[in-house]
Amino acid sequence: MTSLYGIFGIGGCGRGVMPIAREQFASRANLRLVFVDDFGSRDMVNGHEVLSLDQFMAAPARERAVAVAIADPATRQEVVERCRAAGANFFQVRASNAIEMDEVEIGEGALISPFVTFTSNISIGDHFHANLYSYVEHDCVIGDYVTFAPGVRCNGNVHIGDHAYIGAGAIIRQGSPENPMRIGPGALIGMGAVVTKDVLPGAIVVGNPARAMES
Repeated sequence: MTSLYGIFGIGGCGRGVMPIAREQFASRANLRLVFVDDFGSRDMVNGHEVLSLDQFMAAPARERAVAVAIADPATRQEVVERCRAAGANFFQVRASNAIEMDEVEIGEGALISPFVTFTSNISIGDHFHANLYSYVEHDCVIGDYVTFAPGVRCNGNVHIGDHAYIGAGAIIRQGSPENPMRIGPGALIGMGAVVTKDVLPGAIVVGNPARAMES
């Protein structure tokens, strides 16, 4: 009996990581790799079947697992919880050229795109997304359901709370062991922002230097 692995989501995020998963599992002859999506009307996307979550869970399989490819952190958590309640396990998608150095811990369900680098002594929670050319430097602590868009530069001694979204090309200044830079839970860092000060929980910051948007 085959193993069944699914990329949940047929949007740009899912279609962007499916080729990585295909390469990652190319040597596993008895593995069926599909998309999972409850809202699409297509049977095939980019050469892969599309199953609903119910179909995915009902299909015969020796083992089954999903990777949730939805960029919005809150929506990603909702889908993860649905999958977990249905009895699904989770797997990590990791590009072959991603670099991981010393003492890096990453939780379940991460999506690691090509040219991503993790240096040393880093702790990252569950269902993290690291898009193309992002990096995480030394002594960073990153929570659950955090999204890095392409080209995020997260320098050393940065603490990022759960559900934060870091926009494409954003730069987060290095902190120190005694005074790490802090990005609060649910914060949104705009595209190209240069973050030089702590960001409050739920804040939206943009610009160089990054400033909170007025409501």
